[in-house]
Amino acid sequence: MITLITGGSGSGKSAYAESLITGFGEKERIYIATMFPFDEESHRRIERHRCMRAEKKFTTIECYTGLRNVKVPKGSCVLLECMSNLAANEMFQENGAGAERTADAILEGIRNLSDQAQELVIVTNEIFSDGIEYDEETRQYQKVLGEINQKLALLAGNVTEVVYGIPIHHKSSSMIKCEKE
Repeated sequence: MITLITGGSGSGKSAYAESLITGFGEKERIYIATMFPFDEESHRRIERHRCMRAEKKFTTIECYTGLRNVKVPKGSCVLLECMSNLAANEMFQENGAGAERTADAILEGIRNLSDQAQELVIVTNEIFSDGIEYDEETRQYQKVLGEINQKLALLAGNVTEVVYGIPIHHKSSSMIKCEKE
Protein backbone atom coordinates (compact mmCIF):
# COMPACT_ATOMS: atom_id res chain seq x y z
CA MET A 1 0.00 0.00 0.00
CA ILE A 2 1.11 3.55 -0.70
CA THR A 3 1.01 6.16 2.06
CA LEU A 4 1.66 9.80 1.17
CA ILE A 5 2.83 12.13 3.92
CA THR A 6 3.01 15.87 3.42
CA GLY A 7 3.71 18.91 5.55
CA GLY A 8 5.75 22.06 5.74
CA SER A 9 9.40 22.34 6.59
CA GLY A 10 10.07 21.23 10.17
CA SER A 11 6.54 19.86 10.57
CA GLY A 12 7.62 16.44 11.84
CA LYS A 13 6.69 14.56 8.68
CA SER A 14 10.01 12.66 8.51
CA ALA A 15 9.75 11.41 12.08
CA TYR A 16 6.13 10.43 11.49
CA ALA A 17 7.04 8.55 8.29
CA GLU A 18 9.79 6.65 10.08
CA SER A 19 7.40 5.73 12.90
CA LEU A 20 5.01 4.27 10.33
CA ILE A 21 7.74 2.16 8.77
CA THR A 22 9.02 0.88 12.12
CA GLY A 23 5.41 0.19 13.12
CA PHE A 24 5.10 -2.40 10.34
CA GLY A 25 7.20 -4.79 12.42
CA GLU A 26 10.47 -6.49 11.62
CA LYS A 27 10.07 -6.54 7.84
CA GLU A 28 13.06 -5.37 5.82
CA ARG A 29 13.24 -1.56 5.89
CA ILE A 30 14.52 0.37 2.91
CA TYR A 31 15.15 4.12 2.97
CA ILE A 32 15.37 5.73 -0.48
CA ALA A 33 17.20 9.01 -0.03
CA THR A 34 16.75 11.57 -2.80
CA MET A 35 18.57 14.63 -1.51
CA PHE A 36 21.54 15.37 -3.72
CA PRO A 37 24.35 16.66 -1.48
CA PHE A 38 25.26 19.83 -3.34
CA ASP A 39 26.53 22.03 -0.48
CA GLU A 40 27.58 21.97 3.17
CA GLU A 41 24.02 22.56 4.43
CA SER A 42 22.69 19.57 2.46
CA HIS A 43 25.48 17.38 3.89
CA ARG A 44 24.46 18.48 7.42
CA ARG A 45 20.79 17.79 6.70
CA ILE A 46 21.59 14.33 5.33
CA GLU A 47 23.63 13.58 8.45
CA ARG A 48 20.80 14.80 10.70
CA HIS A 49 18.34 12.49 8.91
CA ARG A 50 20.75 9.55 9.19
CA CYS A 51 20.99 10.17 12.94
CA MET A 52 17.20 10.29 13.18
CA ARG A 53 16.92 6.80 11.71
CA ALA A 54 19.98 5.29 13.41
CA GLU A 55 19.24 1.96 15.08
CA LYS A 56 15.97 1.65 13.13
CA LYS A 57 17.52 -0.96 10.84
CA PHE A 58 17.09 0.83 7.52
CA THR A 59 19.08 -0.08 4.44
CA THR A 60 19.70 3.18 2.57
CA ILE A 61 19.55 3.50 -1.21
CA GLU A 62 20.68 6.83 -2.65
CA CYS A 63 18.51 7.71 -5.66
CA TYR A 64 18.71 11.17 -7.17
CA THR A 65 17.11 10.32 -10.53
CA GLY A 66 15.82 7.20 -12.30
CA LEU A 67 13.51 5.87 -9.59
CA ARG A 68 12.11 3.32 -12.07
CA ASN A 69 15.46 1.49 -11.93
CA VAL A 70 15.43 0.95 -8.15
CA LYS A 71 15.01 -2.63 -6.98
CA VAL A 72 13.91 -3.43 -3.43
CA PRO A 73 13.28 -6.79 -1.77
CA LYS A 74 9.81 -8.19 -2.37
CA GLY A 75 7.56 -7.50 0.62
CA SER A 76 9.82 -4.86 2.15
CA CYS A 77 8.74 -1.60 3.76
CA VAL A 78 10.08 1.37 1.82
CA LEU A 79 10.39 5.00 2.88
CA LEU A 80 10.99 7.42 -0.01
CA GLU A 81 12.20 10.79 1.17
CA CYS A 82 11.54 13.12 -0.34
CA MET A 83 9.45 13.70 -3.45
CA SER A 84 10.32 17.41 -3.55
CA ASN A 85 14.03 16.63 -3.94
CA LEU A 86 13.40 13.86 -6.45
CA ALA A 87 11.25 16.15 -8.61
CA ALA A 88 13.91 18.88 -8.56
CA ASN A 89 16.63 16.36 -9.43
CA GLU A 90 14.64 14.96 -12.34
CA MET A 91 13.85 18.43 -13.64
CA PHE A 92 17.22 20.12 -13.26
CA GLN A 93 20.03 17.55 -13.13
CA GLU A 94 21.78 16.74 -16.38
CA ASN A 95 20.82 13.05 -16.22
CA GLY A 96 17.25 13.80 -15.10
CA ALA A 97 14.05 13.36 -17.07
CA GLY A 98 13.63 17.08 -17.81
CA ALA A 99 10.66 19.27 -16.92
CA GLU A 100 8.32 17.76 -19.51
CA ARG A 101 8.89 14.14 -18.42
CA THR A 102 9.51 14.48 -14.68
CA ALA A 103 5.98 13.61 -13.51
CA ASP A 104 5.73 10.56 -15.80
CA ALA A 105 9.20 9.31 -14.89
CA ILE A 106 8.55 9.61 -11.17
CA LEU A 107 5.11 8.02 -11.31
CA GLU A 108 6.56 5.12 -13.30
CA GLY A 109 9.13 4.69 -10.53
CA ILE A 110 6.45 4.80 -7.85
CA ARG A 111 4.45 2.09 -9.59
CA ASN A 112 7.62 0.00 -9.87
CA LEU A 113 8.34 0.35 -6.15
CA SER A 114 4.73 -0.28 -5.21
CA ASP A 115 4.80 -3.56 -7.14
CA GLN A 116 7.85 -4.70 -5.15
CA ALA A 117 7.21 -3.37 -1.64
CA GLN A 118 4.54 -4.37 0.82
CA GLU A 119 4.40 -0.81 2.15
CA LEU A 120 5.60 2.33 0.40
CA VAL A 121 5.65 5.54 2.44
CA ILE A 122 6.38 8.69 0.46
CA VAL A 123 7.30 12.03 2.04
CA THR A 124 6.66 15.25 0.15
CA ASN A 125 6.65 18.94 1.02
CA GLU A 126 3.82 21.41 1.14
CA ILE A 127 5.38 24.35 -0.69
CA PHE A 128 2.32 25.99 -2.16
CA SER A 129 0.83 28.25 0.51
CA ASP A 130 3.45 30.89 1.19
CA GLY A 131 1.94 33.44 -1.20
CA ILE A 132 5.30 34.45 -2.65
CA GLU A 133 5.57 35.18 -6.37
CA TYR A 134 8.45 33.15 -7.77
CA ASP A 135 10.42 33.22 -11.01
CA GLU A 136 9.25 31.15 -13.99
CA GLU A 137 11.60 28.22 -13.31
CA THR A 138 10.38 27.89 -9.71
CA ARG A 139 6.74 28.17 -10.79
CA GLN A 140 7.34 25.37 -13.29
CA TYR A 141 8.84 23.25 -10.48
CA GLN A 142 5.84 23.97 -8.25
CA LYS A 143 3.49 23.01 -11.06
CA VAL A 144 5.25 19.70 -11.67
CA LEU A 145 5.48 18.87 -7.95
CA GLY A 146 1.81 19.76 -7.52
CA GLU A 147 0.87 17.42 -10.38
CA ILE A 148 2.96 14.62 -8.89
CA ASN A 149 1.50 15.13 -5.41
CA GLN A 150 -2.07 15.08 -6.75
CA LYS A 151 -1.47 11.87 -8.70
CA LEU A 152 0.24 10.27 -5.70
CA ALA A 153 -2.71 11.19 -3.50
CA LEU A 154 -5.01 9.39 -5.94
CA LEU A 155 -2.78 6.29 -5.96
CA ALA A 156 -2.29 6.26 -2.19
CA GLY A 157 -4.45 4.35 0.24
CA ASN A 158 -3.46 6.82 2.94
CA VAL A 159 -2.74 10.56 2.76
CA THR A 160 -1.59 12.34 5.91
CA GLU A 161 -0.54 15.93 6.52
CA VAL A 162 1.70 16.55 9.51
CA VAL A 163 1.28 19.91 11.25
CA TYR A 164 3.38 20.73 14.34
CA GLY A 165 4.08 17.00 14.72
CA ILE A 166 0.38 16.12 14.65
CA PRO A 167 -0.79 13.81 11.85
CA ILE A 168 -4.01 14.91 10.14
CA HIS A 169 -5.46 12.10 8.03
CA HIS A 170 -7.04 13.28 4.79
CA LYS A 171 -7.50 9.83 3.25
CA SER A 172 -7.11 6.41 4.78
CA SER A 173 -7.72 2.90 3.58
CA SER A 174 -10.16 2.40 6.47
CA MET A 175 -12.13 5.43 5.25
CA ILE A 176 -12.18 3.96 1.77
CA LYS A 177 -13.52 0.64 3.07
CA CYS A 178 -16.28 2.47 4.92
CA GLU A 179 -17.19 4.48 1.82
CA LYS A 180 -17.43 1.29 -0.27
CA GLU A 181 -19.65 -0.54 2.25
